[in-house]
Amino acid sequence: MKRKVLLIYTGGTIGMEKDYESGSLRAFDFGNIFEKMPEMKLMECEVFVHPFEQPLDSSDMGPDEWRMIAKLISENYDQYDGFLVLHGTDTMSYTASALSFMLKGLSKPVILTGSQLPIGDLRTDAKENLLTSLYYASLYENNEAVIQEVAIYFEYKLLRGNRTLKYSAEFFDAYSSPNYPILGQSGVHLKIDKDNLWRDSLQSEFYVDDHICEDILFWRIFPGMNLNHFKEIPKMKVLILQVFGSGTIFSSSKTFETLQQIRNNGTEIVVVSQCISGGISFGKYENSNIFAKIGAISGKDMTAEAAITKAMHLLNNPKYEGSFADNFSENICGEISELGN
Repeated sequence: MKRKVLLIYTGGTIGMEKDYESGSLRAFDFGNIFEKMPEMKLMECEVFVHPFEQPLDSSDMGPDEWRMIAKLISENYDQYDGFLVLHGTDTMSYTASALSFMLKGLSKPVILTGSQLPIGDLRTDAKENLLTSLYYASLYENNEAVIQEVAIYFEYKLLRGNRTLKYSAEFFDAYSSPNYPILGQSGVHLKIDKDNLWRDSLQSEFYVDDHICEDILFWRIFPGMNLNHFKEIPKMKVLILQVFGSGTIFSSSKTFETLQQIRNNGTEIVVVSQCISGGISFGKYENSNIFAKIGAISGKDMTAEAAITKAMHLLNNPKYEGSFADNFSENICGEISELGN
């Protein structure tokens, strides 16, 4: 019996083709993908296509679109064995992270992929990304899905979605997972490292929690920054600060006074690192002690994309008991390592 995979096409470069007369890129009707890629009919799975009515550039993807994707997966969860989301590359890590928090009790694969070149380009990376993603989205052993989480497949690597970031706009190998090992790799053989796969310890039934709150602000600090700008911050519920190294910031008394005032206004402060690899460790350096003093929350080794979408999901979410700080510090679906403070 062939496994059934629902392919959700949201837009992006992968759904374009080049007009070789004009040299411009144009979208094609993704409902005709089997004509573009007859190889899909030879797959050991049945593929059903659901394109967005209006394909979107990934820069237009946000909470409403995350909810649309989650709703499609929920409505079709019992009818399909796996799900493949085709997505533009620029914000794919945000969408993968958001879905990882929204899809509760997931026991089937949800794979996201895209491409750096259009599917109609002679040198495209789209076909390999699409075909191998379908393989991973339909991979079962002993009637159980091997992958039971949200993942990104790109350029021969399968990565945990909420651990990824896009680091190259030029190379086919566009994504990295700096603080977590790869889940699988495509070569002569298609491999999975089962020790790295996520399993829901609660073993709850699948459901969608589509709560997203947008009262979040992300701010990257830099040398010579005028702290008076912080006073212009509206009363956001959560401020995510991207700081130096393992958690350092300017040591001036004005820094403490400014951040303490933000906290006194009721704003939660989450601290993440500007470094791609590694994480936050309060107390490692003197210039990080300020965050412990004001009651900031360590983002540990989370990516900025995961920290932002996790904060959006948790803030004012009635389904979570306890404080925002306690819930944010929990490892919900493999987005953090148990390290640092």
